[in-house]
Amino acid sequence: MFLCIWVGLCNSLLFCFRCALDGEILRYVGEAYPKGVCSVYCGNGKDAEGPGSDFELVVVISVARHSPQNFWLWSIEFKDEVQMLELKGKLQVGAHYFEKGNVQLDAKHECKDSTIFQSSEDSAITIGNIIRQHEAEYLASLEDLRRKLPVTRTLFPWQNTLQFSLTRDITKELGIGK
Repeated sequence: MFLCIWVGLCNSLLFCFRCALDGEILRYVGEAYPKGVCSVYCGNGKDAEGPGSDFELVVVISVARHSPQNFWLWSIEFKDEVQMLELKGKLQVGAHYFEKGNVQLDAKHECKDSTIFQSSEDSAITIGNIIRQHEAEYLASLEDLRRKLPVTRTLFPWQNTLQFSLTRDITKELGIGK
């Protein structure tokens, strides 16, 4: 983003789009993942100078401090001839968690989307919104899978589950029966 401001004017179509997208992704990662890092690279079409050129930008977002295999990878193909942008997202997460047990999550997720080809700034905002939407939906689906702590905010005694009876506890709590 700093380089784009320093240069002032875009000297190529690819450079304009990369700079605009880099700024938008930096803003998104700063809001969504305060300790995350990101970068925007040119995948294909490094010689794209003007309209009529197809090129590809790759966005990498990593929010894992100690695990480099956790990342979002977005590939954005700019197809000038048909005036479309095709986005392909790929998530890879590997997490290991101990809570008097051994819980491991290995998740891989892929998604696709597309939008119309616009100016560099408008395309960057649209791409940023698409990425926000897909990541939020996927992370919400992972959140639904998590085991929540009970209302008591204490850990559940997994080693002694036979001592619990939902019916008995509800009956006792509501004062129904004896």
